[in-house]
Amino acid sequence: MISKDEYLLRNFSKITHKKWELFVITRILHLLNDPDIEYVCQQYVNPPSSDKYYLTDLCFPSLKLYYEIDEGQHASKEHKIDDKIRQREILDATDWEQKRIRVHDNDDPSKGRDLNEVILEIDEFVNYIKNRKKEFESKFGKKITWDYESKFNPQPHIDRGYIDVNDNVVFHYHKDAMKLFGYKGGHFMPGYWSVKGFNKAVWFPKLYDNTPWKNVLADDSSKIIQEKYINGKISEYPLPSDEERIVFAHYKNVLGQTVYKFYGTFQVDWENTNSFTNIFKRSATRIDLKDYN
Repeated sequence: MISKDEYLLRNFSKITHKKWELFVITRILHLLNDPDIEYVCQQYVNPPSSDKYYLTDLCFPSLKLYYEIDEGQHASKEHKIDDKIRQREILDATDWEQKRIRVHDNDDPSKGRDLNEVILEIDEFVNYIKNRKKEFESKFGKKITWDYESKFNPQPHIDRGYIDVNDNVVFHYHKDAMKLFGYKGGHFMPGYWSVKGFNKAVWFPKLYDNTPWKNVLADDSSKIIQEKYINGKISEYPLPSDEERIVFAHYKNVLGQTVYKFYGTFQVDWENTNSFTNIFKRSATRIDLKDYN
């Protein structure tokens, strides 16, 4: 796992070739000077029911906030329409609030805006972030922190006694997710592990085409549809076991790292499952860990 320092430096490396973006983002972060607020440059967002993906210029996941920096290309009518569609789709995918700053000249989009005007807007946005953090802490009754080293560690979840989908629980390795449920071994490569003493299993599906398997997560995450294809044709295969499945889906995060994200527990939908299509319905979004440790 990379260190927090390396993570921060890699964030900046993604924007070094964009002078306005680099200026705006570094000024925000230097003025903010708050190590407890997590941020990501060029955050990958894949809206539901869409093959498209977007990269937000700067986002603050713990504050559900992202910031867009509009350079000259955003001035065209077509791009303005695209920006509105993009905003709508990102909102659908994340429920984050959007803020924007224009860095191009209104009269001549090929030129940059007056730097002092941009600085004033940046400073206003920094104050907005600080106030939003206070509001979130007051609303949710807990201090916002960014403990990067613990983010992929199962022990804080074990100590707390539960995991919840709303907490964006992710791990780098199968074994770390499995430790929540009593696993004591080393690295574990298979995508399915039955929890000893329980009619449950930890499942690590790839929620995308992964020959020969095709696993599809419903837009509202309420079910997973699994099928097998051979030579482009759906294939018959044995019915699934009746174990409740604790799902940690495989995906790549903004830095291209493979991680496993908790999506809840799923049970076989026997009314709609057959030898060609398996359907798993989500039964819970929160798991009490005290029974396993």
